[in-house]
Order: sequence, then structure tokens, then C-alpha cells
Amino acid sequence: MKIRIMKKVVLSFIIMMALSFSFTSCREVNDKAKTAAEETNEALLEVGEDLKKAGNDVVKAAKEAGEELKEVSEEALEKADKTADSAKKTVNEIGEDAKKAANKVADKAKELQEKVKE
Repeated sequence: MKIRIMKKVVLSFIIMMALSFSFTSCREVNDKAKTAAEETNEALLEVGEDLKKAGNDVVKAAKEAGEELKEVSEEALEKADKTADSAKKTVNEIGEDAKKAANKVADKAKELQEKVKE
């Protein structure tokens, strides 16, 4: 009978130890899972912040590009206006010169006509 009791005590002890290890193991797994979840959450927050910064950088670059495009367009318009004004002035000058030349030709023709009449 003592052996039976001893067997029961030993078996009970082994079962208790197995349960103890099992609970400890589950607690460790649970702690590791919590740690992994926390680290994942932190990593996701960092990625979110990085994406936000990248988005802000893109917006800033787009604004700068827009401002530069506006400046270049304004400069191009100013140059086009100056070129148009210069071309208009040149055409007017050519027109005046042509008018003067035509008047001279007409005057010479009148003189020749008068000489021919005499």
C-alpha cells in the first residue's frame, strides 16, 4: 500500500510539475506575443510618421515647382511682350522708311515729268 501511495504521490508531483511548466510556458508565449504586438504597433507608427513627412515633402516640392513655373512663365511673357514691341517698332520704322522712299520716288517722277514737259 505504501508503494501505491508513493506512486500516486510521484505521479501527482509529475502532473503538478507538467502543469506548472505548461502555465509558465503559456505565460511566456503570451508575454512574447504582447511584446511583438507592441513592437509592431511602434513600427507602424514610425512608418506612418515617415509617410506623413514624405507627403509633406512632396507637397512642398510641388509648391516650389509651381512657384518656379509661375516665375518662368512671367519672365517668358515679359520677353515676348518686349519682342513684340521691338518687332512693332521695327515694322513701323520700315514703313516710315518705305513711305519716305516712295515720296522721294514720286517727287523725282514729278520732276522728270515737268522736265519732259518743258
